[in-house]
Amino acid sequence: MTAAAGYHERNKPSPANRPGLSHLKQSPGAPPSPHTPQRNISSAFSSPSGSYRSEEQPLVFEFGARYFRAGFAGEGRPRCTLGFGPEESRRVGDYRRWQADYEDRPRKEERAQQWGEEYELWRMDLRDLDLGLVADKVERAVREAYINSLLTDLKPRRLILVLPPVMPHPLLSTLLSTLFNNFRSSSISLVPTPVPITIAAGVRSGLVVDVGWNETSVTAVYECREVHHCRSTRAMKLVTLEMGRLLDRYQKGFRGLEKHSKDTGSQDEEVLNVAFDQAEEATIRIAWCGTSIDANGIPPQSQDLAQGLIALSIAERGDFESDEAKLDPLISIPVSSSPYRTLDIPFSKFGEPAESALFAKGQTDHDLDDQERPLHKLIFRALLSLPPDVRGICMARIIVTGGGSNIPGLKTRILRDLEALVQTRGWDSIIGKAADERRRRLEEITSNRQRASKPPPPQKTTESIDDPPESTVTTNQAAFEDQTPDPIAQKLRQKEAESSKPSVSGVFRIVDSLGAWAGASLVTGLRIQGVVEVEKDAFLQHGLAGAKKDAGVSVVAQRQSFGAGITRPGVGDGATWTLGQFA
Repeated sequence: MTAAAGYHERNKPSPANRPGLSHLKQSPGAPPSPHTPQRNISSAFSSPSGSYRSEEQPLVFEFGARYFRAGFAGEGRPRCTLGFGPEESRRVGDYRRWQADYEDRPRKEERAQQWGEEYELWRMDLRDLDLGLVADKVERAVREAYINSLLTDLKPRRLILVLPPVMPHPLLSTLLSTLFNNFRSSSISLVPTPVPITIAAGVRSGLVVDVGWNETSVTAVYECREVHHCRSTRAMKLVTLEMGRLLDRYQKGFRGLEKHSKDTGSQDEEVLNVAFDQAEEATIRIAWCGTSIDANGIPPQSQDLAQGLIALSIAERGDFESDEAKLDPLISIPVSSSPYRTLDIPFSKFGEPAESALFAKGQTDHDLDDQERPLHKLIFRALLSLPPDVRGICMARIIVTGGGSNIPGLKTRILRDLEALVQTRGWDSIIGKAADERRRRLEEITSNRQRASKPPPPQKTTESIDDPPESTVTTNQAAFEDQTPDPIAQKLRQKEAESSKPSVSGVFRIVDSLGAWAGASLVTGLRIQGVVEVEKDAFLQHGLAGAKKDAGVSVVAQRQSFGAGITRPGVGDGATWTLGQFA
């Protein structure tokens, strides 16, 4: 009974006069009760916040005719550089490349007109170009970069696309469609190569000479804006073709050399027995460009290289060469053939491909079209097209970049030829016999005026001692008197010289650059909005037809509305965009 009574007593409701919990409160002077303290962990040892995770680091892609570079923005160099040759386009499981006799296999003959087409991603002539194949090559290269080098997943990211300044619209549309449809890119910023190249050189103005694969482009950049652009077809493709012709002549022996001296037919139908990869490797390893010819017929730059090669050969073989061999040693070039053989070619011959391809050696100006100008004359014409103040700044900041800039002696040859052109012609855009005759007459008129302005010499006469001396002061013309110095202008010039660094201008000078990819990576790290910002939804809806046609667009935010709280559609939401320079 007691147990049952205790059970019922426990289930009774509590009385209304139950004492409260006020007696459990701590007194003001009592120590605090123990509790778990809050932990303030430094952000250096904790995981990144949600806001940081939502903003992924942009990717920088640089597409060229032969190579593709990819990496993260803010880094100094790309993570990978991939090519588009036949070896990179093989199927999975094709291991013929690693066979023992793969390099010595018989190669097929190649025509000069189709030289190197298998190693190109695109050409500016789209008549025989398969845009579907271009899209497949781009997709394969970007996926390989994501998997092997970037080591990241396909998240919606912002892409910075570095492209040549002149791109055909079908090719540009194919490139953007592939990146938007296959890689979940939220937006793509198009950046032409000259401005990043200038920024990577540490200057804001300069003359960018990009010796590329299909063409050489010369672009004048003033205060990070392109002001002039011109192109020439004399580029590395033609240099490699000339190197292939050189190897082909020596491979055929005396008959090939004799045929070269008597050949006057069309070069487009020419067939070469030398493979493209062999000619390209010889161009990369041993091609050079001479500056001038001495009395012995050997460029002075090649003499230093020849002496170094002779010293190495003497140290290895222990024999002594003749004087002629010391000036022009023989270089052994292996050729993939059956049986295995090597070609012994004089060292001076390896300077001919660059000189004939890039500087039109042995050709006159009236035999060349406007798109076939040599490099030094192309640069000279670009400088003539600039205003005098911009010309003085750009000629002191000539940036030679591209694959052809690695040829030894090329930059020195460009500088010396430019200086020779300025000394002989001056900054006169008119050339020809009539211009030379006019220049000669102006020089004669100037010399006659200078002789007439000189005062006659004083005549000596016998004077008596008693006669007062006559004044021998002769009055000169005001144009020949020295200018009176202005003290205020001198003080202003001194203060300006103390506050600013002296700027080099008016002289020819070469400036090195880190390349277009490094410049685009640096600019992207500054979080600057680009002029050409292509949004995914706007492009997939209208394509390139949805872009504005005006090239000069301002990226400054403007306030445009129809009323209070009603914003004009298409402004600031990515619906209105422009192709800028690519229009």
